[in-house]
Amino acid sequence: MIRKPHFDPQRVREEIAIAAARMIAEDGLDYSTAKRKAARQVVGESKIGGDFLPDNDQIEEEIREYQAIFQSDSQPAVLRRMREAALDWMEKLAAFDPYLTGAVLNGTAGEHSDIHLQCFCDNPKEVAIYLLNANIQYDVSETRHFAGRGYVETLSFLLRERGEEPMGVHIALYSTDDLRGAVRADGRGKQARTNAATVCALLDHPDSSPLEAGS
Repeated sequence: MIRKPHFDPQRVREEIAIAAARMIAEDGLDYSTAKRKAARQVVGESKIGGDFLPDNDQIEEEIREYQAIFQSDSQPAVLRRMREAALDWMEKLAAFDPYLTGAVLNGTAGEHSDIHLQCFCDNPKEVAIYLLNANIQYDVSETRHFAGRGYVETLSFLLRERGEEPMGVHIALYSTDDLRGAVRADGRGKQARTNAATVCALLDHPDSSPLEAGS
């Protein structure tokens, strides 16, 4: 743990957020892994107090700034392609009430990102049957429930398009009851998931935020 009194928590958080954002944008690390590696890089300690760590919102803002400076010629096109692919699959999965979440929704998706969908239906197994009937080869894993209630089954596959790099697609399977209250923005106006109509609006107005596009 940090015991050196000359460390300024705010400055350490900023440096960790900047370092983590670079790792996510350039190497495709997840937030948790990037935060741990950035903390070791900045502080040189294996464990540090929580008051020295940035939250994910702060890291997300640094990712946006990094992309605007270093990836402005490529990231917007990558994001659009991923949103188009996400919308296509949301339309295919319309019977299962699909929602988009993650970096493709918030606009920070890059070449190392995957598409993350959540389906809400009475019988989540029907999503697996749909994929099988569509000749989609998928892997099965688990994703932590967004409300912290254990884990949910997740179906993952690679989406291959001619002449393009393959994209990972992950479909987390929830019950219909899980959707109640889940689409509300939080106290800061941040939307964790959104429907196909909002994704379509984001494609029409790429400079808008998910909340603005969905209003």
